[in-house]
Amino acid sequence: MLALQARALSKTYRKAKRPALDGVDLDVASGQIFTMLGRNGAGKTTFLRIASTQLLPSSGSITVLGLDAVKQAKELREKIAMTPQEAETVYPLTPRDHVLLSLRMRGMEKAEAEKRAQRALDDLELSDVADTNSDWLSGGLKQRVIVAMALRTDAELIYLDEPSIGLDPLSRRKVWDQLTLLKKTGKTIILTTHYMDEAEALSDNLVIIDKGKVVASGTPRSVKAAVTSRATRVDVFDKFTQNELEAYGHVVSIAGRHRVLTDADGARKLGDTAVERGASIAIAPVTLDDVFVDIVGESEKEEEHEG
Repeated sequence: MLALQARALSKTYRKAKRPALDGVDLDVASGQIFTMLGRNGAGKTTFLRIASTQLLPSSGSITVLGLDAVKQAKELREKIAMTPQEAETVYPLTPRDHVLLSLRMRGMEKAEAEKRAQRALDDLELSDVADTNSDWLSGGLKQRVIVAMALRTDAELIYLDEPSIGLDPLSRRKVWDQLTLLKKTGKTIILTTHYMDEAEALSDNLVIIDKGKVVASGTPRSVKAAVTSRATRVDVFDKFTQNELEAYGHVVSIAGRHRVLTDADGARKLGDTAVERGASIAIAPVTLDDVFVDIVGESEKEEEHEG
């Protein structure tokens, strides 16, 4: 069963040079974690705002939980929850106040809301600051409060726009654990992130969006398999020029060094040459981060060429 289906979904803001969304087709199955990847301005947040009934599309259609997100917006809002990227805590409310209020506003009885609020605070390790004025909290703690507000609702589908932004590595993994547990209860989670390790760890399926278009989709494994001929990366730190390295595979320049995406044979030959020259290299499997840079980088080059 599909939790969300979009067909030819487009959105053009007034005075914009290009559509924010340009004919997006998307299927999201129920009971999974689905991730949207893309650079800033790629169209991810625009998609979430349309899917959560906050914004009207310019054209196309989108159905969420069997309801038309435009024509049946009121009914849909009762079934979804969203944590927007720009969300902020409110003075003088405490973390407990925030979570409790969000649950009560959805019609939950007080006793049940209090129980769920405490569980959310415990799960995200906020109990020690549960009754502290939110303005006294760090940015990371505030972000965890915002995530906690969505996690204990009765919503069938939860949208999370950059849920772990600003969190330290341990806090990020705490959020990951909670999202994984939530999925096991049958909930559907659609999130955006700039963290490729987060997408790779959590996603059942994902899409990469660039300039308002879907440029890759599938499971993390299948998206990486799209570059199976370049399934190995070799970081080269010295003693090679970019022109030399292009004989072994696709070369990406990163922070003063070169990264070569190649196959096993190319990696072996490059490794042999590096040993002969006494060069420093590091060999590892291709990651989702590599694939993202490869796909989006190629799109950028094509645009420059057309210009």
